[in-house]
Amino acid sequence: MELTDIIFYIFALVTVGSAMIVVFSRNLVYSAFSLMFTFLGIAGLYVLLLADFLAVTQLMIYVGGILVLMIFGVMLTHRVVNVEISSGAMRVIPATIVVGVFLGTLLLVLTRTNWMVMEKSPDIIGTTSMIGTALVTDYLLPFEVGGVVLLVAIVAAAFMARKR
Repeated sequence: MELTDIIFYIFALVTVGSAMIVVFSRNLVYSAFSLMFTFLGIAGLYVLLLADFLAVTQLMIYVGGILVLMIFGVMLTHRVVNVEISSGAMRVIPATIVVGVFLGTLLLVLTRTNWMVMEKSPDIIGTTSMIGTALVTDYLLPFEVGGVVLLVAIVAAAFMARKR
């Protein structure tokens, strides 16, 4: 077992474990902080896949932006910090059956698929330069249209949030 394999298993364990805490925790604050570790584990997996652009995007947008807003929203909302979430409509047996079927299907696919393994290439460069080149050459028009759509959305949100 190589060092990259050990690092992968650590990131996978952190990601899955913290995602389980997000789902099963009855405290919103614990769920929000566990979501941070889930996002960080996913960013670590992106780094191992040599997808550096996605890893940095994951950190900046999800961990740096969205998660901080969620935590502030939870912390600043009155009487939500210590609220225990419970659902009377929770059905454990049907959920267990669905998860068991899904897990069985997933294990069948994993064990019966002929996975192709690529050899590591020493001349692999990061994905950022390839993405940047593609955005200003082949995909310039969709990139510019996406920028205009985001600008219109920001102006519309500011206009709607303004008090009349």
